[in-house]
Amino acid sequence: MKITDTSDLWWKTAVVYCLDVETFLDSDGDGVGDLQGLAQRIDYLSQLGVTCLWLMPFYPTPDRDDGYDVSDFYGVDSRLGNHGDLVEVIRTARDRGMRVIVDLVINHTSDRHPWFLAAKRSVNSPFRDYYVWRDDPPPKGQKNAVFPGQANGIWGKDEKSGQWYQHSFYEHQPDLNIANPRVRDEIAKVIGFWLQLGISGFRVDAVPFFLEIPEGAGIPEPHDLLRDIRRFLQRRSSEAILLGEVNLPYEKQVQYFGGDDGDELTMQFDFVGMQALYLSFARKDPAPLIAALRARPVLGSEAQWANFLRNHDELTLDKLSDSERQEVFDAFAPDERQRVFGRGITRRVPPMLDGDPRRIRMAYSLLFTLPGTPVLFYGEEIGMGENVEVAGREAVRTPMQWSADSNGGFSDAAPGRLVARPPSDGYAPEHVNVAAQLEDKESLLYFIRDLTSRYRISPELGWGSLEVMDQPAESLLVHSLTADLGRVIALHNFAEVPVTTTFRVTGEPEGTTLLDLLEPSHTARGSGATDELEVPAYG
Repeated sequence: MKITDTSDLWWKTAVVYCLDVETFLDSDGDGVGDLQGLAQRIDYLSQLGVTCLWLMPFYPTPDRDDGYDVSDFYGVDSRLGNHGDLVEVIRTARDRGMRVIVDLVINHTSDRHPWFLAAKRSVNSPFRDYYVWRDDPPPKGQKNAVFPGQANGIWGKDEKSGQWYQHSFYEHQPDLNIANPRVRDEIAKVIGFWLQLGISGFRVDAVPFFLEIPEGAGIPEPHDLLRDIRRFLQRRSSEAILLGEVNLPYEKQVQYFGGDDGDELTMQFDFVGMQALYLSFARKDPAPLIAALRARPVLGSEAQWANFLRNHDELTLDKLSDSERQEVFDAFAPDERQRVFGRGITRRVPPMLDGDPRRIRMAYSLLFTLPGTPVLFYGEEIGMGENVEVAGREAVRTPMQWSADSNGGFSDAAPGRLVARPPSDGYAPEHVNVAAQLEDKESLLYFIRDLTSRYRISPELGWGSLEVMDQPAESLLVHSLTADLGRVIALHNFAEVPVTTTFRVTGEPEGTTLLDLLEPSHTARGSGATDELEVPAYG
């Protein structure tokens, strides 16, 4: 590995920031965030250390599933702006050293998409086979695994024809039939269109559902379709990536990377590691996280894990056992109203950690030192909380809190016109906002800035090989990441009491010393010596 490799494979050392345009900044006072508002905050994101913007769906939509019910894959929601506004965002971001990736939602469309409207007009429509149909009624008692209790099974009836269409998600989101070559051609055209506008890749929604092939379709290997997409993507843009949402056990995730060939997804979110991390937080014991890290498959040099603490959905705990999940619920979502689908939590990180700045900073320090690429959800850098008055996943999708002004500086509109309402409790904008933290060098915002800058000058974190280091303190995780350019060692204390530990650094040249990246005045002895360090509570 050479330092120049870090630009060729930029995603290995990126800092990804996910945002929803409609809740970021309203530039025209209509209560809805927009692309012009986002453009005004590009410099803020640059100063934060962001190198990759992930834009949640901005396409035309009936907005019954926060934009994931797309009615035009080539369009821009008129509430948010137009293609010219989007290109200005992409150009300005690129000028500040940031690439832009966008959501690719190709498992389904909105039921108001022209394809589905045409498909419903006639069983002989050329668009009929764009979707998955059955003649016989589905089995009684069918369940919807994605939205249990909110969606009725996975088959909806088309009253005109009497046939049933498949919907793995909500009934208003009919599944596309990717066994149809015309559908695959349409997907390729969509990808090519956005690449032509300057997009640097896609966060691919619900990848396992996308690869579900209808029975009798005659496609023996669904992963060939994902390989085709990757080849097409790289023909059109050698730098572009596919960041996949694949919430499966590790051994199955390897298949979605393309196995040893690495010719499918470029990156995948580490759902297993994230859930183990929360179990470790709940127990104040790093053992579950250590087990997950040791079980993580080693990837090829051009693939990468994406680490996250929070995203726009529920904080899913589906990979934990029932008893483990209950532990996390008891610790971080004791009220049933803070849970959803029987598997997830609808809270942001700071309220779950009782607002304790030590625990919050430790959590984000972990995010930036775990092997892989860190992904932030907007507002995490200032410690935003959820709106407890909003049910379900929407509780964490509140407007960005820019100041203590009306509506948190998000919009000049009357509060009743806002696309979403900010919280009104201790996490309200008057208590948590960007403007105040910019004036406070001890704030979480400055701490996150420090983490991003240290991460960017430590490519070992994105490229290095992992070693969990032996040491006597049970509450402490000590791990190192080693690459050709150097080595980073990270210590994190999961307990509320200080701990002293000893460990040995081996394999380094004589005279090597340890330099604290966050407190550069602190040094310790190096290779071959036994080093003793005290780590504060949640330090």
